Amino acid sequence: MVNAKPKKVALAYSGGLDTSIIIPWLKENYGCQVVAICGDIGQGGEELDGLKEKALKTGASEVHVEDMREEFVADYLWKLVRSGAVYEHKYLLGTSIARPLLARRQAEVALKTGCDALAHGCTGKGNDQVRFELTYKAIAPQLPVIAPWREWNIVSREDAIEYARAHNVAIAQSTTKIYSRDRNIWHISHEGGELEDPANAAPEHIWMLTKSRADAPAKPAQISIGFESGIPVSLNGQSRLSGVALLEELNKLGGEHGIGRIDLVENRFVGMKSRGCYETPGGTILMAAARELESLTLDRATMHYKQKLALDYAEMVYNGLWFTPLREALDVFFAKLAEPVTGEVTMRLYKGTLEPVSRKSANSLYDLNIASFTMGESYDQKDARGFINLVGLPIKVRALLHERPDGSRSVVHDANR
Repeated sequence: MVNAKPKKVALAYSGGLDTSIIIPWLKENYGCQVVAICGDIGQGGEELDGLKEKALKTGASEVHVEDMREEFVADYLWKLVRSGAVYEHKYLLGTSIARPLLARRQAEVALKTGCDALAHGCTGKGNDQVRFELTYKAIAPQLPVIAPWREWNIVSREDAIEYARAHNVAIAQSTTKIYSRDRNIWHISHEGGELEDPANAAPEHIWMLTKSRADAPAKPAQISIGFESGIPVSLNGQSRLSGVALLEELNKLGGEHGIGRIDLVENRFVGMKSRGCYETPGGTILMAAARELESLTLDRATMHYKQKLALDYAEMVYNGLWFTPLREALDVFFAKLAEPVTGEVTMRLYKGTLEPVSRKSANSLYDLNIASFTMGESYDQKDARGFINLVGLPIKVRALLHERPDGSRSVVHDANR
């Protein structure tokens, strides 16, 4: 709990259950003004409609709502695509990548409006508290942080709903529909309710952006995506689309064909496992297309080393370490590697599956004269003997050490077997 009671608190506000009840709770427990701050990062009109009025009605003294979609796509999501970062083989980091932007803007508004504390609605069991507060430390380290979930006696969604009802706070949740969701232009996540038990199958009714494979069209769709230095720039030949427009169109196409659903038991940064279901239709298509173009334009050593660093980048994003020198340095590295990743990839979408159809690039390292099964002068097959002998030399020497008197060789067993 903050030692000296602040007079004006900047709250990261979404209009959901938690942040809706935090406004009256802050006023009740701290006697402070509350400045509600919300960023439009593509969560949809249904979440933003009436948001300002709702916050004011709940007790906020000021409400700041800012359209941050283009910044989110250009400065955060395209960097994610260029890096190829995926957390634990599946998660495309939809919630993780948004938190640094929202928290940064919240801290900037707090400083501009004279707030003397920051607050968020993240629980004490989740990753988001880490992501928000690490960003606060980078942008406004002098401001104390109020995290109500770590202070109040509310211990469940049911308790929060009861608090909302007692304080006349309008909410969408109920005790029968109690999923926790986070949505932006990249994805939507679903947690809570029966999903908390990984033994339960995800019910079809939770999915909001994507059709089931059964309901997806019987006819596949074919789309072409253009890249410049690893950044998506065109869709089906349309090169004047903004990043937001391009991603929105891919979301629509991917959702129609059932692309981008995952069901994941993940390892949270705070130490526990959790189960969540995610929908990332456009992002799934873009990440797959970028990999296909890289396979054409990056040499083996570069591509393999990039894959290693992509794992580190994914962990940094997931753990909230966006505003760090290492993340900034990795972005410079990925930008340099992506210089030749320019071209066009055609993908086929069909009932939840993605298939590459065509890859084209002026920077392609694929040489048909070398790769073809037709023997030509560009590749001398006799060179392979020396290559194999050099690579196999340590293997051969080790085997000779175990030669028996009769000339046979013992099999060298793994000492750990």
